[in-house]
Amino acid sequence: MRFDFMGALQQLGRSLMLPIAVLPIAGLLLRMGQPDLLDIAFIAQAGNAIFEHLPLIFAIGVAVGIADDSNGAAGLAGAIGYLVITAVLEALNPDINMGVLAGIIAGVVAGLWYNRCKNIALPDYLAFFAGRRFIPIVTGLTALALGWGLGWVWPPVQHAIDQSGQWMIDSGELGLFVYGALNRLLIITGLHHVLNSLVWFVFGNYEGATGDLHRFFAGDPNAGSFMTGFFPVMMFGLPAAALAMYHTAARDQRARVGGMLFSLALTAFLTGITEPLEFTFIFLAPALYAVHAVLTGVSMALMSWLGVKLGFTFSAGLFDYLLSYGLSSRGWLLIPVGLLYAVLYYMIFRWAIVRFDLKTPGREPVTRTAAPEEGEVQARGPAFVTALGGGDNLTSVGACTTRLRLVVQDVEQIDEAALKGLGARGVLRLKGGHLQVVMGPIADGVAEDIRTALRARGKPVEAPDIARTMAPSAEQERSGQSALKDADLSRWLEALGGVNNLRRSELVALSRVRLEISELSRLDHDTLSSLGAAGVQRIGDHCLHLILGEQAWIVAQQLQAEIQRDGR
Repeated sequence: MRFDFMGALQQLGRSLMLPIAVLPIAGLLLRMGQPDLLDIAFIAQAGNAIFEHLPLIFAIGVAVGIADDSNGAAGLAGAIGYLVITAVLEALNPDINMGVLAGIIAGVVAGLWYNRCKNIALPDYLAFFAGRRFIPIVTGLTALALGWGLGWVWPPVQHAIDQSGQWMIDSGELGLFVYGALNRLLIITGLHHVLNSLVWFVFGNYEGATGDLHRFFAGDPNAGSFMTGFFPVMMFGLPAAALAMYHTAARDQRARVGGMLFSLALTAFLTGITEPLEFTFIFLAPALYAVHAVLTGVSMALMSWLGVKLGFTFSAGLFDYLLSYGLSSRGWLLIPVGLLYAVLYYMIFRWAIVRFDLKTPGREPVTRTAAPEEGEVQARGPAFVTALGGGDNLTSVGACTTRLRLVVQDVEQIDEAALKGLGARGVLRLKGGHLQVVMGPIADGVAEDIRTALRARGKPVEAPDIARTMAPSAEQERSGQSALKDADLSRWLEALGGVNNLRRSELVALSRVRLEISELSRLDHDTLSSLGAAGVQRIGDHCLHLILGEQAWIVAQQLQAEIQRDGR
């Protein structure tokens, strides 16, 4: 099977969001406990504890993020993997310091093992360690081998990373410009999270604290350069761009788009979440977005040249500006530079939109499908499922801070107009059926609504609730059949290769039994047909659907009961 490199990076970028989400509270506690604020040592230490254990937090968070159903067993395995890797490295070479990267590697290994082996069947005498209990064991063994290999391989890799980071730091304004421009350009693919993780959590060292973000809050006077330049763009530049889009909208459309643009601009100003606003023009005007990327790079270089040092725990918004101001150097210069950037962005955007007739919000042709009816708000999940081509078209549903991250069977079934009517700011079609829908801060809630809607339709994309998926419908209850005869149950088990060949049984779509099988070659298709199976649909190497009609729920329920009785 061909390895989907881009898809793997997308999944990694999404999984990084969970551990990054703990940083705001860590920064808040650390900052509030400082002597110039509350001067309460235990509050500062509480925040510092999170920063000191970031690698372990990343190991747990990345593992849970990669796991198909975000199960806690993956997180436990990630923690074990990280502890084993670091212990082995410490024994082989105490000078090796992988930091957050060790946590990310352990999390990836644990997540991949979980997805591959969460339903593994073992011989009866090892049945206790089957399924999810197997994941921490195999992850620990893998981490042992990885730790030994990294002990020999990592020193030159670490040297190369240190040199790259040092180049970006030592090259001053040039390195900052390159980073700032790349950061914005990589938003299109969602890979900016990977770059940010290196810059904010790996590059540089100050009294054991690594990465620009950690070093800034640890008191490094030279840290903050890779965060400072985002403040003028996110707090002033992009809100001014939103104002330009409002002023260039058709007069009869300003009332319609004004509220949306205002909310996007306010979100950017207060929190530094800018992707929803950027996606209003990223595809309509790629050249304008390129200018935005260049201006971001210039802002990074300019703020460094002026000697400004600011930091953030989440993003470059007002909240983080106020939080980090006490640790900043010349932080007041943000105001004049920000106002300059506001004027610059407003003039450039207004000129470009009018000059090239860009179809920014309020200038595009109005369609009746552009907005959902009021009653549809309560059915957000089903509406998104429909717009995404239906439940059968969805393979994986996840989210990062601002985007739905999906895997679909056929991207051509996606209704972009309906998605935008439901609030999407942009849709990215990637290779291998990967799809990203930019939603803003509500992305995670929308993803959960979609998963809920899919479970209600009998097609979960995460671990299903067996009690719910096996519940019979009212029509099936009225049929009066509640159990298989012992003879029929024995025939079912024999036709399926015995109970030790079964891993899991569940009802899907009310008329099918989804089975996870150890060896498909042990199936007796003739007997299955004689038992009433209208068809056997192979889904993968170890999965199939039995099309049974009304008796599906009974068969699914009793087969699962036999599997559980057998200790699997």
